[in-house]
Amino acid sequence: MSNPVVHFEIATKDSAKSCEFYGKLFSWNIRVMDTMNYSLVEEGEGGIPGGIFQGEKDECPPYVTIYVKVDDLQKCLDRAIELGGIQVVPPTHISESGSFAMFKDPDGNVIGLWKEA
Repeated sequence: MSNPVVHFEIATKDSAKSCEFYGKLFSWNIRVMDTMNYSLVEEGEGGIPGGIFQGEKDECPPYVTIYVKVDDLQKCLDRAIELGGIQVVPPTHISESGSFAMFKDPDGNVIGLWKEA
């Protein structure tokens, strides 16, 4: 696969409750990062890493999304728009590990893009 899925994310109304739920349901190891309002889900054998976070009340409804690894965030966003998608988040640097962007596909599904640093 030339552009693999490398991360998943679950936005919730109550991140502590969701971390407890998914941790118990799937035996996931989840590390809470208090300073970032984000919890990292370890990938486990054969899986991919993920994240659980509490979205802002009005700005971020609960959702589940995937992040696809790409070489050029803007080029991929431009192509998504050309094919009928809508940009949600422009290319954004988040850490020394990389940058992300997000778009909605023609059906409204939110998909994330990831570019490693």
